Amino acid sequence: MTDERASCVARTVIEGLKYMPSHEWTKVEGDIATVGITDHAQAELGDIVYVELPEVGSKVEAKSSFGVVESVKAASDVYSPISGEVIEVNENLNDTPGMVNESSFADGWLMKVKMSNPSETDSMMDAAAYEASW
Repeated sequence: MTDERASCVARTVIEGLKYMPSHEWTKVEGDIATVGITDHAQAELGDIVYVELPEVGSKVEAKSSFGVVESVKAASDVYSPISGEVIEVNENLNDTPGMVNESSFADGWLMKVKMSNPSETDSMMDAAAYEASW
């Protein structure tokens, strides 16, 4: 096993979340979806120095870019797993974008969306399928 593969195995994947091949996760609670990037994505990016998020009240479309995460290595578009209206963004990331590195599944979430089509989550991967996709 290569060192790269070993580091992938150690990365966190959370049961009960839905995942996209582009490394975003979604936690669904009622008609609200919380969205962030996965532990795998933040590890690949390295130290995150800036996060661009959408405006509250804006509309996002599933599989369309809604923002950018910039690290010391690269800038990467972030894609919405779900369509709907942005009802909240993680304002804490303006001052401390590194929270995405430290806690990508908790404090480092990016936005919350009131879903317009909850069935879009049906085509997303569960934790096992996402982990197998690396």
